[in-house]
Amino acid sequence: MSNSPSPRPATPPTVWPARGRHTGPAAEDVVRRHLKQLKADGVIFDHLEPEDAGPGGEKVFEARWLVPGEVTVRARLTLSPLTGSGSGQAGQEYEWVLMAEAEQPWDPRWPSPAAMFWPQGPDAGWQYEAVTGLRLGEVTPLPEDDKDLRRILRHAARDTWALHVVVHEAMTPDERGRAAVVRALPEGLRHRVVEHRAAPHRFRAVNWVLDDFGVRMPRGGAVVLPGSPAPPGYDVADFSVRSVFLDGTEPAELLGAVNRFAALPRPLPDGADRALTALREDWQLLTFEEELTRARELVTMYSEALEAMTKSRDLYKEAAERAHEALAVYREAETGGVLLAGKQARTASGSPFQQLARGLGRLKGTALSLRPGSAQDRRPKAGAAPSDDGGAAPAGGDAGTSPPAGGSDPRTGD
Repeated sequence: MSNSPSPRPATPPTVWPARGRHTGPAAEDVVRRHLKQLKADGVIFDHLEPEDAGPGGEKVFEARWLVPGEVTVRARLTLSPLTGSGSGQAGQEYEWVLMAEAEQPWDPRWPSPAAMFWPQGPDAGWQYEAVTGLRLGEVTPLPEDDKDLRRILRHAARDTWALHVVVHEAMTPDERGRAAVVRALPEGLRHRVVEHRAAPHRFRAVNWVLDDFGVRMPRGGAVVLPGSPAPPGYDVADFSVRSVFLDGTEPAELLGAVNRFAALPRPLPDGADRALTALREDWQLLTFEEELTRARELVTMYSEALEAMTKSRDLYKEAAERAHEALAVYREAETGGVLLAGKQARTASGSPFQQLARGLGRLKGTALSLRPGSAQDRRPKAGAAPSDDGGAAPAGGDAGTSPPAGGSDPRTGD
C-alpha cells in the first residue's frame, strides 16, 4: 500500500476560495452590519445567518448577489474563534474562511467576495493572512531575524490559500516605492495576495531559504512563489521578473505574472474541500424556485424509499410464506411416520462412530485371512509322516488299524 498522500482535487474554475484572520473587535457584529447595509443599498440580493452554528463555536453567514453578466454568486463565510486570543467577543480573534461559487467560471474582474462580507479600509481588521498574520494586498517587509525569515518564507512557499510575491528592493525606495506594487491588481485578486519586501542587504538570506523550494528571487526583481503542491504548468522562469522599478509606476510585467499564476488550475487548498462541500450541501439561503426544486427532490427521494420498503416487505412476506409451507410439510411427514422410521433405522444401525469401528474390524479380519502362514506353521509336526498329497499322516499307524471298507489288509496279504 502506498504511503504517498493522495493528490488534492483541482479547484473548480467557478470557485473563489480565501482564508484570513480578523483581529479587530466584534467580528460577528461587523459582518452583520455590513451585510444589512449592502442589502439596503441593493448590492446583494439577500443574506442569512443560519441558526445552527458550526462545531467549536463557529458562526456562519450566507449571501447571494449578481455580478456583471447577470451571473449569480453564492458565498459562505465561516468564523472560527482562535484559542488563546482573548476572552469574550470584544477581544476575540477569529479565523475566517470564505468560499464563493458562481454559475460561470470566475472572472477576476468581478467584485471581491470578501468585500461583500467585510467593510473596506485600512482599519477594517480582517485583511490578515491566517497563519502569519501578514497584511493581504499590502506591503510586508521581511524580518531581519533569520529564524523569523525562515518561518515566514517557508510558509509562503507552501501556502495555497494566498498568492505570495517576493520583491527585492535593489535600493531603499522613497515614499512612492514603498506602496504595494499589487495595488493595481483587480480587487478580487488583491484580497488574496501577500506582497513580501526584501531589503537590499537581505538578498542572499532570502534566496538561501527559497533555494529549498527550487525558486530564486532575482536581484532587483520579484518572483511568484508556487505553493505546495505547485500547480501544473508552473515554471519558475515564467513567474520571475528580472526588474521591478519601485518608483510608483505600474509594474506591468509583475502584474502579468501574478495574473497568469492565478489563472493556472490549482489544487484545492488544505481544508477548502470541507468549505466547498458545506457551501453546496448545507446552503440554506434559498430562493422560491430553489425551495420548490428541493421539495420535489425530497418527494422523489421519499417515493423511492417507500417503493424500496414496499418491495422489501413483499419479499419478506413471500419468504415467510415459503417457510410456513416447508414447516407444514415437515410436520405432516413426522405425523405420517416417515421421519420416525428414518430415525429408528439410524438408531438400529448405531452411531456413525460405531459403524466406523465395525467396518475397521471387518477390514482387519479380511487382512488376517489373506496373510500367508509362517514357516513354523507349514513345518510337519514331530512323528508325522508325509502323506501322498503332501500332508502329514499320524505317527505309529494308530490311525490305520481299521482298513478302509472293501480293501485288503496289507499285513496278511489277504
